[in-house]
Amino acid sequence: MKTVIITGATSGMGLSAVKLFSHRGWRVVLADLNAEKGTQVVADLQQAGYANLFFQATDVSQADSVNALAVAIQAKGWTVDSLVNNAGIFVPGMLHQVKEADWDRIMAVDVKSIYLMSAAFVPGMIEQGHGTIVNTGSISGLRGDYNMAAYNAAKGAVVNLVRAMALDYGQYNIRVNNVDPSATKTPMFMANPPEVVAQFEQANPLKRIAQPEDIARVMYFLASDESDPINGENLPVSGGLEQHSGQPVQ
Repeated sequence: MKTVIITGATSGMGLSAVKLFSHRGWRVVLADLNAEKGTQVVADLQQAGYANLFFQATDVSQADSVNALAVAIQAKGWTVDSLVNNAGIFVPGMLHQVKEADWDRIMAVDVKSIYLMSAAFVPGMIEQGHGTIVNTGSISGLRGDYNMAAYNAAKGAVVNLVRAMALDYGQYNIRVNNVDPSATKTPMFMANPPEVVAQFEQANPLKRIAQPEDIARVMYFLASDESDPINGENLPVSGGLEQHSGQPVQ
């Protein structure tokens, strides 16, 4: 049985990925910050028929917490076949408006977490001779946005980091790719006022935004052998939003 670790696993795209991997016969390690919520999510999933789930409260921005997760997995005798670095936060504002603490936090959760999780689990993948890593980037890392400077910077780092990781780890039969969503109907995004959601839908060529399940399917594709030998790619899942030149209709 293959094992996948999914960070940011208790809601939104991460939770949808948990369900999909479990449904397809993988052992799923859920890593998320809130212990009470994570325990309840696993209980609810098990009651719904999902199996082979293990949750550990993990702050992916802190080395001690990530290392504790690695020790817990090793104690169970599991090897990790895939790592889905999905945890992320959003900080709005123009650059001069962003507080230093918020800047540091978004860089820690959205970027440093990939470093810490890779440092903890890539050595095992190298030893076993295979593995896949899927990072959640964003089309906001591929293009700029108004009033989203910190988020653009963080996701821009993720967009380029995948290329370096792919080059370095390909020799060990470890493939690294990004899924780059646009606005998705996660609890975090749907907390916006309805008129904001409607604006995003109208701006999309499909006139709708993605469901978390849509992103989860791409995560699974990139994590599984179905995507071999794709490596080092940023795969937008946006309905074509990033294809627009920005010019008005003529």
